Amino acid sequence: MAARSVWAVRRLLQRLLASNAASEGRGWPHPFSTATQRTAGEDCSSEDPPDELGPSLAERALKLKAVKLEKEVQDLTMRYQRAVADGENIRRRTQRCVEDAKIFGIQSFCKDLVEVADILEKTRECISEETEPGDQKLTLEKIFRGLSLLEAKLKSVFAKHGLEKMTPVGDKYDPHEHELLCHVPARVGVQPGTVALVRQDGYKLHGRTIRLARVEVAVESQRRL
Repeated sequence: MAARSVWAVRRLLQRLLASNAASEGRGWPHPFSTATQRTAGEDCSSEDPPDELGPSLAERALKLKAVKLEKEVQDLTMRYQRAVADGENIRRRTQRCVEDAKIFGIQSFCKDLVEVADILEKTRECISEETEPGDQKLTLEKIFRGLSLLEAKLKSVFAKHGLEKMTPVGDKYDPHEHELLCHVPARVGVQPGTVALVRQDGYKLHGRTIRLARVEVAVESQRRL
């Protein structure tokens, strides 16, 4: 039994050796030979790139992305700084315009009032130089002419700048426009509750009351205060 097994193993080895010899004679590499293993290793090395190239490409891509992002941050920072500077300049210009408007807002009105002052000065000079002592009539006539010119000029200046004098006689009493001084008995033709007499004129600027008119209001006789 043991002899028969040894004989079978020898026959199998002989067949394998014979098969190996036949393959080498035909130029085929043995499947378990060193050449076959070397060729397989070379093929694997030629097809698969080394592992060192992967991290290098990734690092370069990250560096390029970081440089790009840094440039974008610098650009946005510069834009923000310019926007802040422009906003500050606009704020300063606006503040300066507001201050100038407060100071020079009545410049045109003052310029027109200067002409009124000129009329007063010329009237005074004319009276003092040309009037003879004791000639009161001529003096009064010159004063009257000067005052008439002054009144006309003032009315022109007021109308030009939207300043209107209120004449509320006969109008219904309005606490937003009139300052009540006292009540007086209603005369014939005067309705109770209306303005009977104006003690001081009121004024409006572009429709807004800037000075109340000081008035006396008519009431029925039994309601007189």
